[in-house]
Amino acid sequence: MKIKTKLTLGVGLLFLMIVMLSIISAIYIHKQKSDTEKILIANYNSLEYAKNMMLALDKIPVDSAQTFIFKKNLALESKNITENGEKDAYQSLVTHFDAFLETRNTETEKLIRNDLVEIMRLNMNAIVQKSDTAIATSQSATTWVISLGTICFIIAFTLLFNLPDNIARPIRELTESIKQIANKNYHERIHFEGSAEFEDLANSFNSMAEKLEEYQSSSLSKQLMDKKRVEMLIANMHDPVIGLDEKNQINFINDEALKVSGLIREDVIGKSATDIAVNNDLLRELLRNAASEESVPTPMKIFADQKESYFEQEIIPISIIPTGETQKRDAGKVILLRNITAYKELDFAKTNFIATVSHELKTPISSMKMGTQLLKNEKFGTLNDQQKELLKSIEEDGERLLNITGELLNLSQAESGNIRLNIQKCNVSDLVKTAVANNLIIAENKEVELISELKTLPEDIIHADFDKTVWVLNNLLSNAVKHSAAGQKIIIATQKHGEKIKFSVQDFGQGIEEKFQAKVFDRYFQVPLDYQNGTGLGLAISKNFIEKQGGEIGLESEEGKGSLFYILM
Repeated sequence: MKIKTKLTLGVGLLFLMIVMLSIISAIYIHKQKSDTEKILIANYNSLEYAKNMMLALDKIPVDSAQTFIFKKNLALESKNITENGEKDAYQSLVTHFDAFLETRNTETEKLIRNDLVEIMRLNMNAIVQKSDTAIATSQSATTWVISLGTICFIIAFTLLFNLPDNIARPIRELTESIKQIANKNYHERIHFEGSAEFEDLANSFNSMAEKLEEYQSSSLSKQLMDKKRVEMLIANMHDPVIGLDEKNQINFINDEALKVSGLIREDVIGKSATDIAVNNDLLRELLRNAASEESVPTPMKIFADQKESYFEQEIIPISIIPTGETQKRDAGKVILLRNITAYKELDFAKTNFIATVSHELKTPISSMKMGTQLLKNEKFGTLNDQQKELLKSIEEDGERLLNITGELLNLSQAESGNIRLNIQKCNVSDLVKTAVANNLIIAENKEVELISELKTLPEDIIHADFDKTVWVLNNLLSNAVKHSAAGQKIIIATQKHGEKIKFSVQDFGQGIEEKFQAKVFDRYFQVPLDYQNGTGLGLAISKNFIEKQGGEIGLESEEGKGSLFYILM
């Protein structure tokens, strides 16, 4: 609990008890005064009137003026009747006094005296009762005052003996600890419990001591050497490196980064990267990528040192935990450009090699197919059953090799960016019908039914490359046939999807496990334990063909229920 809270509660409670003591004292004093006034006003006056009437009665026989005095006090008594029975005694007195005035005799005078004595007795009893009430009120007031006074004393006593120690003890310990720090004993720590203010003070003191201890244990020369070592490491890196602090100012930049960016070190160190990027396209692109939450596009093609180079950008955020603190703090970021020019050149060489080999293989494979076709037609003699079986195997292998070389050629075009697109108006129905016709025979051979569900209008068109779009649909349909069992069906459908047309090919085979779905469009990937009679290039080429035309290709699949491949164009 905070010291301020303790003080507020203690002093506040003491103040409340004092206020209550004052209020109760005032109430009982007022009640005592009221009881006393009642005795004086009501009972004492009645006794005085009765006494005056008794004296006047004694003097009436010798002084007729005493009759007026008696009547005057009798009238005053009539206005001061306050006790039970006093009214009856007063009325009896009036009756007897009237009778006395008519016939003055001893008997009537005696009755008047008895009435006066009764009035005096009633008021004397009332005085005794009210005195007892006043005494009881006084005793009750004394009890309350003593009780509240005792509570106030206890509270004040508690504050007197506890509060000074609660404040003085932490200050005393803090003073001793400060003396230890002054004597360079930086291992000193303090721990206060029970007070939030002193706990915060202790944490701040311990943080200061920790930083002083850390500073003492380190040497300036060692820090400078470490700094030089890091600077030399960055300077000798063959990849461009730029370091930014949390305010986006450039802390360091190596020679490679200066070379590719065309900047001068003295003009950028300590300056805002945002301001410099206004006149530097490369730095502007790097900062935009660094600020983006999406993955950095790779590779980047940069023309520097009289040649084109390719780089992959990597953003490395820097976070530190300052000494004495527990929360991480952003300390900036490092922009690293990995030079992948050599790998890119190898990739280009590989693509060119694949394109060349595929092209060179296509001609002899076509000649092989033509030869097997001539032999199959038995133009050079009749074939026996064994020869026919061998010829069929050669023809199938030739067809497979031709398909592979075709896919490799398409892949090399896609990778090199040399895809020739013939964008034209294509009728949606014609695209589907062509693809279905191309796959009808293989579907019938496997006893699989191809169903067309065209929810588009016959006149609906898209702007696309007809041949390459049909090639993609062919690939999706042939894959669906491969993964369908006899008697199953395949649905090829079209429908409006906003401003675009959605093509979909759905089979009801085994489907694709979720862990493999993100990889099916990668080159050479094939689902494990799946139908392996292929190259794993078809879907990768399909993705490239569709995206080059500004479209989108995707997959929806559930294991055991089949797959649905879709194209949006």
